[in-house]
Amino acid sequence: MGFKRRAFLIGGAVLVGGGAFGIKMADRSAKGRAVELTAGKAEHSFATWIKIGEDDIVTLYSPHADIGQGSNTGLAQMLAEELDADWAKVRVESAPAEPAFANVQLGKAFLPQLTGASVGMINAVPDSLMSFIARAANLQTTGGSSAIRATGQLAMRVVGAATREALVEVAAKRLGVPTAELTTADSKVTHAKTGKSLGYGALAAEAAEMSLNDAPKLKAASEFKLIGKPVPRIDIPDKVNGSAQYGIDYAMPDMRVATIMAAPIRGGKLESVDPAPAMAVKGVEKVIKLDDAVAVVAKGYWAAIQGLRALSPKFSDGGNGGISTASIFAKHDELRKAGKPDSKAGDGDVAAGLATSGAKLVEANFQVPFLHHAMMEPFALTAHHKDGKLDVWGGLQDPLSTKMDIVKISGLGADNVTFHPMLIGGSFGRKLPMYVEIVAQVTKLAMQLPYPVKLIWSREEEVQQGAYRPQSSAHLKAAIGSDGQIKGWLNSYAQPETIEGEATFIYDLPAVSRQLYAHVSNQTTGAWRSVNSTQHGFYNETFMDELALAAGTDPVEFRRKHLKPGSRHLAVLNEAAKRGNWGAPLPKGVGRGIAIVESFNTIVAHVIEASVKDDGTPKVHKVTSVVDCGLLVNPVAGEAQIMGGTIMGLSSAIGEAITLEKGAVQQSSFTDYPILMLADAPATMDIHFTPTGDVIGGLGEPGVPPAAPALANALFAATGKRVRTLPILAQAGPV
Repeated sequence: MGFKRRAFLIGGAVLVGGGAFGIKMADRSAKGRAVELTAGKAEHSFATWIKIGEDDIVTLYSPHADIGQGSNTGLAQMLAEELDADWAKVRVESAPAEPAFANVQLGKAFLPQLTGASVGMINAVPDSLMSFIARAANLQTTGGSSAIRATGQLAMRVVGAATREALVEVAAKRLGVPTAELTTADSKVTHAKTGKSLGYGALAAEAAEMSLNDAPKLKAASEFKLIGKPVPRIDIPDKVNGSAQYGIDYAMPDMRVATIMAAPIRGGKLESVDPAPAMAVKGVEKVIKLDDAVAVVAKGYWAAIQGLRALSPKFSDGGNGGISTASIFAKHDELRKAGKPDSKAGDGDVAAGLATSGAKLVEANFQVPFLHHAMMEPFALTAHHKDGKLDVWGGLQDPLSTKMDIVKISGLGADNVTFHPMLIGGSFGRKLPMYVEIVAQVTKLAMQLPYPVKLIWSREEEVQQGAYRPQSSAHLKAAIGSDGQIKGWLNSYAQPETIEGEATFIYDLPAVSRQLYAHVSNQTTGAWRSVNSTQHGFYNETFMDELALAAGTDPVEFRRKHLKPGSRHLAVLNEAAKRGNWGAPLPKGVGRGIAIVESFNTIVAHVIEASVKDDGTPKVHKVTSVVDCGLLVNPVAGEAQIMGGTIMGLSSAIGEAITLEKGAVQQSSFTDYPILMLADAPATMDIHFTPTGDVIGGLGEPGVPPAAPALANALFAATGKRVRTLPILAQAGPV
């Protein structure tokens, strides 16, 4: 079930309410189940997410997947900060994929945006009801740059502070002193007057029996000892020494390996296949036919892939054999020409704004392709069905929803299905369960086999069966008045879904309209790092440069004129221009461009210096980034996320594209889906964090959106040629 669909159901439950007694009982039962699953002998649980051992070890059960983003270290910092825990004794484990560990705080963070309910309405909902709703929605998602700004801020800090209060209260009782005379540090409660202290482990059993304060006082920033500090990531040592286990690493006795080929044209079905050629390959044991795919099971991956390649399966095209990249763009244009948008958003009288007397009308067409996630670890899940129970191991972005999908596919009861979360070797949105076909595939294979089976997608399968960022296009139109101000802005865009709630328009204009012309092809589309902010950040910020030129104004100054005075956006823009040496001379042939985009409550501006090489390809020399994410938990991790996001944005702008011909994806691997190589990465990347408001934003995704437009604007400054179609390498030089 998609997150938006789940949010709708959650919102309905919030607005309607429920049987209070039954909900409280269910919540109590869930908490008991959490204790049962995690707390061993001499360990004591607090508010689902943490346990404290009598040896003073604090364990955090993270409801977020480790995809290499470092957020689990950040969550631990936030918990340990408010708990005053000894950092050397803090551990992090993956929360079990069980309803008791549904992420209530994630629901609280996103419900106002996705359901229309006010923040006050959501906050007024009893925790027991929110917990009930989160469990009903199987909410354990990692995505939307939500770990720190939602789970960390709303759960880990609060639980840490409340647990510390409980520990202090128990210590006060034992020492016979007022709580006000006690202090906490390094997992100890100390009474300075007598010099007596008690460790958290000695207090944990009694404190765990108490009801925690759901609104404890949190520390002020001036009191932080861990938040804001460059604490080394706790996941790195195991990844360096090789002991970390990813889904593709998992192995067990008597396990077989399978690989699979689905219909090359999405929507097609398997019509026939002769298994004999595969069965002739040494090590191949079975060929299994599925509705739209064929799988080969063998004693190892090499035998499985050789067996699969020996087959000549016949698939139908599902009526999609005529679809191509060109036909999709043609359909977009046809829909816009018909002038009947599926939805509208914005403010003001745009028609009047565009018709302003004496105004200069500027129009531009933009096109971007499907984009693949290109994660380093292809899909790999292991499943074992035995004695009526099914266990599945692997790394996906929503373990609880994955478990419930397996329950539905297998027909087994929830108590007989266990999903074991593992590290994820890259995802960027691809491993969200609502469009992960491998879950159903491995479940169906395991139900037919007497031994464990690991299903691995080949790189070719992974590229050609993606859940791509949508192919999208837009016609932008704006009017510039004689005063140099934008009087009206119209964005007529075509893609499968609306951008509202995901792509933020930052400029303060009298009239803005965004009109969706919905078009769905045969391809599966899904969340791609920073979702709709990427394509629409590119549209808006390159168009702003075109409007600045039409107004005869410097691009930075033009943006200043259209941002609210005193706003976070204006502060970030000004800082980026300053740090990026805006207006300073550059070598001949080098241009400087700027772009600013808000996504996930974080504002990022990039200033890029770039040129065009002799072969017509762009060369990025320097990127200066200014970031306002509000509270910055770990500067090193934050810098890494912005850096990685920027490079991913540049990579997609320069060379990445999924194209269709006769209904099928034309690309098959990194040979024809090129990602940015180290030699082509920026030689210099300067990243600066400048919080300008009392907010907390995400960091996993916001570095991506400004990269493409800042590069496009730099190339225009260098060459005088506009980039309105991506990727750049698909064109004969910038256009």
